[in-house]
Amino acid sequence: MKYKRILLKLSGEALMGKRQYGIDPERLSEYANDIKQITDLGVEVAIVIGGGNIFRGVAGASNGMDRVQGDHMGMLATVINGLALQSALENANVPTRLQTAIKINEVAEPFIRRKAMRHLEKGRVVIFGGGTGNPYFTTDSAAVLRAIEIEADVILKGTRVDGIYTADPEKDSNAIKFDYISFDDVLKKGLKVMDTTAFTLSQENKLPIIVFDMNKVGNLLKVVSGENIGTTVNV
Repeated sequence: MKYKRILLKLSGEALMGKRQYGIDPERLSEYANDIKQITDLGVEVAIVIGGGNIFRGVAGASNGMDRVQGDHMGMLATVINGLALQSALENANVPTRLQTAIKINEVAEPFIRRKAMRHLEKGRVVIFGGGTGNPYFTTDSAAVLRAIEIEADVILKGTRVDGIYTADPEKDSNAIKFDYISFDDVLKKGLKVMDTTAFTLSQENKLPIIVFDMNKVGNLLKVVSGENIGTTVNV
């Protein structure tokens, strides 16, 4: 395996599958099986998952809700998704721990860096819920922050698109895909990979990002094996 320890970033919308909202059990099962494939090969896996399939703080704020309240609701949505993914992984016989940035002791462990790293060393998947625990920060920022803290080798951003393009490939048939691109070129070209805070944090810490299509079964294994899947962003 090319990578020993990874941080997998999943969007909440990805869990909807073909539904309009909520969680699709079939999609959860697919993800769990893909993750099991690589943990069986000794890869240490940490996961940050969004909450957009349940609630988005920004959307709530645009409808008149207090932004801080809305973001707290979004954090709780990520915990719900984390619990669902934990259940799916354990059904696939993958030992999993859920840690949260906001204390919900009856539901999950609080985030403790050393404890998280110990879980990873013991072969357990660790899901980080609750974002960073602070409003105004996205789960992209949480993913980069946790990846740096646990000393991950790479951030794998699983999306429904198979990489980074010059334009939105779903809207522009002439969009060209990048196999490799530097952090500087992403900024110069104005490409959207992550929000600016998350992207800058990753760049400053020289932490590579790979954007790939998580919804194609087997792609996660190919990425971790070092195959040229998706787009790699590096210094």
